[in-house]
Amino acid sequence: MCGINGIFRYGVETPKIDIEQIIATRDSMYNRGPDGAGLWLSDCGSVGFGHRRLAIIELSELGAQPMHTADGQLSITFNGEIYNHNELRRNLESKGFAFRSHSDTEVLLHLYRDIGIEMVNQLRGMFAFALWDNRNRKLIIARDPYGIKPVYYSNSDGVFRFASQVKALVAGSGIDCSINPAALVSFLLWGSVSEPLTLYENINALPAGHVLEIDYLGRQSIHQYWNINTVINTSYSAASAIPADITKELAKAAIRDSVKAHMVADVPVGSFLSAGLDSATITGLAQELVPEPVSAITLAFEEFSGRSLDEAPVAKEIASILGVKHQVVTSSMSHVETELAMFLDAMDQPTIDGINTWLVSKAAKSNGLKVVLSGLGGDEMLGGYNTFEAIPEIINKLSPYNSNPTINNLFFTSTLLSQKALKD
Repeated sequence: MCGINGIFRYGVETPKIDIEQIIATRDSMYNRGPDGAGLWLSDCGSVGFGHRRLAIIELSELGAQPMHTADGQLSITFNGEIYNHNELRRNLESKGFAFRSHSDTEVLLHLYRDIGIEMVNQLRGMFAFALWDNRNRKLIIARDPYGIKPVYYSNSDGVFRFASQVKALVAGSGIDCSINPAALVSFLLWGSVSEPLTLYENINALPAGHVLEIDYLGRQSIHQYWNINTVINTSYSAASAIPADITKELAKAAIRDSVKAHMVADVPVGSFLSAGLDSATITGLAQELVPEPVSAITLAFEEFSGRSLDEAPVAKEIASILGVKHQVVTSSMSHVETELAMFLDAMDQPTIDGINTWLVSKAAKSNGLKVVLSGLGGDEMLGGYNTFEAIPEIINKLSPYNSNPTINNLFFTSTLLSQKALKD
């Protein structure tokens, strides 16, 4: 990951930006990008970008950010990876665009110049970026369709601020940090803060699949360019035309294509391997795509040794079958307790989940890995959890028509509270 941030002062009489605020916000995100730091301030002094870099593609200084077009009219700070950047580059080169690097960031700049903000519909990847269009005097913020890469913003008193983390915006100062009651309700109900809410009333998340534009007069607009419900409905309709005898082959081809896209990098790519169907599938397909053994990491706990909760034995067997380079990292509850303070300090928005990812990610870093494939979300698609059988039974029991008044009250109260919190 990388860290992006910036400030835009708009209006007729716009004072210049306090560059120290940009630096403070940027450097509070050091862990997101330890490989380098960038800073840019426009000639007029009303726009400034910061960037913390984790170098994945174009490891040289040619990939450093913020990045600009040769004429200085477009500037960008970008977090993420565009998996189809090579195909987009070839198309742009055929139109006469010249590149100075093989960075996917530079592709974004030229693609915007070619077709404008409609560029987001051609991007395959995970991204959050801010682009300053000097000719039209406007700032554009965009987020990937699934919201994998975060971006938060605040807009008040003629100052628009954005960053990859809520804590980073707070660190930059100048923002009213009044607590948002609806966000607290959301956390208590769901274990996380539902977007576009954040803990603070004056900081919002740009929703997944959305673009925000704000011009030099402060006129702001947000529009959705991608809707997951539309995609699911379209896919569901299309699935009915697929012969049953080829569904498995098509599914494997689709997953393999996704894994291949995620392995686009100028650094080694590893994987997290549990005993689950999701990570085993991804690790196996990744190994099919490269000649050398993939580095796979499994997290185990001393307290689970010899019990059904211990994933290490099955993970080892899977690793042996797949032929990957396997490492089991063993932790303990006492180690979790010592890590807890650092984990909570690094946490941006509050969540009840993530400690396992924190521990295995530290293990990956200590093994020199910057990019690791994860099975998160895979079980939801492959039906890998036993809860996929149990949930329909639970839902049936918790139906609003259930005769138990206590269950009815809990069901309706939680639903109404969550709807009200999000609406308010």
